[in-house]
Amino acid sequence: MAHLGSLERAVMNVLWDAAEAMSVRDVQDLLEDQDLAYTTVMTVLDRLLTKQMVQRERDGRAFRYSPALTRDAATSEVLNAALNDAGADRTAALVHFARTVDPTEAAALRDALDEILDRE
Repeated sequence: MAHLGSLERAVMNVLWDAAEAMSVRDVQDLLEDQDLAYTTVMTVLDRLLTKQMVQRERDGRAFRYSPALTRDAATSEVLNAALNDAGADRTAALVHFARTVDPTEAAALRDALDEILDRE
């Protein structure tokens, strides 16, 4: 997943919180910064389409946009990219990260790791 700027993240949060695909106007109306021009929001959505973060479907003469990835999948891709780009030992970075989680998160990680090991 490509790096997202603050406005791109805001647009993605609107789309992730939506129950259905949204028009540019729908997204514009839900963004906190109501001073954004329609064309600005449309440009951001087009950039997100190029980055494969959103998908769009034709709705008459306009398009409706929806996320191409879940919020969790996108976050996972960011974490994986950070591990790849760090130039450090991935295992050491993962162990360091694991030591920063709270007990509930640690239990979730343990369950996920057990599931992976059970597949082998």
